[in-house]
Amino acid sequence: MTTPLRTRVYVMTIVVLVCVVGSGACLGFLVADWSGALVGAGAAGLGAGFGMLVRPRPARTSVQEARGDGYAEGIADVVLLSIAMYEAAVFPLTTDGVSDEEQEARRTLAYRLSAYDGLPRSVRVSAAAALEALDDGLDAERARAAVKDLSLAVYDCRGSR
Repeated sequence: MTTPLRTRVYVMTIVVLVCVVGSGACLGFLVADWSGALVGAGAAGLGAGFGMLVRPRPARTSVQEARGDGYAEGIADVVLLSIAMYEAAVFPLTTDGVSDEEQEARRTLAYRLSAYDGLPRSVRVSAAAALEALDDGLDAERARAAVKDLSLAVYDCRGSR
């Protein structure tokens, strides 16, 4: 079971504050024994609190930014990578560089990843065009242009950030 992201953000914030107050206490102890530790911890705590008031960044905002469409963007990047690997298998640099089994495995992986429902529509359409061009295997320039269009679609998918 994984802990929700919101809980992890709160826990990390508390840990950072404890570390700041502890550092202030250690520094104060080095300077003036136990009374210095109390003053240092208090000053560090007040400084951290003032910093949170001056520039508040609620955990809710951080959680919303972390979630976004990052998962779909990550899958889009993986689809681009798998299709590029399939392209390298269809048009290898040497004549005997890739076996038929490896080419078929890369093709299967590229098709499976491209069929994922969470992909943005533009990426899915570009991936289908790239796979079609690669399956023909006749025109390397057409295939490169299709993969380039796919990479631009993946880049545009990230454009909303």
